[in-house]
Amino acid sequence: MHCHPQTKLRLALIPLAAAVVMAAGCSGGKSDDNAPPPVVAVQVATVAQGPMERWVRASAVLYPLHQAIITPKISAPVSRFYVNRGDHVHAGEELAQLESKDLTAAAQESAAQLETAQANYQTAMAGSIPADLQKAQLDVDAAKKALDNQQKIYDSRQQLFSQGAIPRRDLDQAGVDLTNAKNAYTEAEQHLQAMQAVGHTEALKAAQGDLDTAKAHAAGAAAQAGYATITSPIDGVVTDRPVYPGELATTSAPLMTVMDLSQIVARIPLPAEQAALLKVGDAATITAPGLDKPIPAKVTVVSAATDPNSTTIQVWVQAKNPNEQLRPGTSVQVAMLAQTLPRAVTIPASALLTDSSGDTSVMMVTPDSVAHQQNVEVGVKEPDTVQITKGLQPGQKVVSVGAYGLPDKTKIKVEAPAPADADKGQ
Repeated sequence: MHCHPQTKLRLALIPLAAAVVMAAGCSGGKSDDNAPPPVVAVQVATVAQGPMERWVRASAVLYPLHQAIITPKISAPVSRFYVNRGDHVHAGEELAQLESKDLTAAAQESAAQLETAQANYQTAMAGSIPADLQKAQLDVDAAKKALDNQQKIYDSRQQLFSQGAIPRRDLDQAGVDLTNAKNAYTEAEQHLQAMQAVGHTEALKAAQGDLDTAKAHAAGAAAQAGYATITSPIDGVVTDRPVYPGELATTSAPLMTVMDLSQIVARIPLPAEQAALLKVGDAATITAPGLDKPIPAKVTVVSAATDPNSTTIQVWVQAKNPNEQLRPGTSVQVAMLAQTLPRAVTIPASALLTDSSGDTSVMMVTPDSVAHQQNVEVGVKEPDTVQITKGLQPGQKVVSVGAYGLPDKTKIKVEAPAPADADKGQ
């Protein structure tokens, strides 16, 4: 079993510290005032001040940037597939063809009906005159002739009356007949005009209605026939194709799935207090199994609402995926940069001591190489570094390895860190 050098040294120092305590407290009832104080070997670090980054880390699952689950709009057997799983496709590219002979025939029939409706409409526009309209025209012609005859009678009688050949009553009767003839002619003309306006308009409306209905039927039939050709709505990769040629494709089951893998999205459910530290645009990294180094990413979504079931907030982190190394469904580790502290006072995480009550302290090293316990207050914690908000000043020394179990005011000896490869081969 391989152990980290710091772990080995810490394990070795614990018995040594205990031995120091026992030697001080249990001397068999005898004390030797001249005995030198025990010296414990430790590693020391300098309290630093400088920029410190605060990261929010969590596990996540990867999703594609875009996904199209393609379901046919008609149920029909698959005539042919043009793509297989793993093929890259473009938006609008044909993916499959369904059987559509019956739909094609229906579309052709609807197109013929449309042509007939268009011809009927053109005929109506040319002004076909129905039988009632012809009768009204004849009534006008007859009324005009009667009016002309009555006018001649009136003129003749007026001349005879002026010569004294007929009595006054005959002239008055002729005047009444002329007035009645004029009224009859006017009424016949108005009836004809009404027939021309209403009859022709109604004929045009009927023809227009038939044409619109034929257009709708033709468009619907053409659309149904067009549904037999399956195309891709997005650029991407065919990731699933559960149906085989000849099988029935239905409107209730997916025919294939296309995913856009040019970029990948990690969806992270975070507690509200952690999500509050993040905003859209924050830098992030994604660490996935099998990759040598983290992939740079960016926060693209911080949900405004809390999931009522999990009481978490959804955060999305997006990364480019040019070689399609990241695959949807993979569990990954995501780190999101929430804050940068420009002048943070920091110590190594290994130097921080936490007791059972939660109080934190460090073993500060005095100039005469004595370890003195110092209570501190902690801010941001990272795996390797801890921010100290109270209790230490930059430039002071603290025990970084060997502080656990070390008594206060113990004389120490500073040792250099072991080489990184000191335990190789053990």
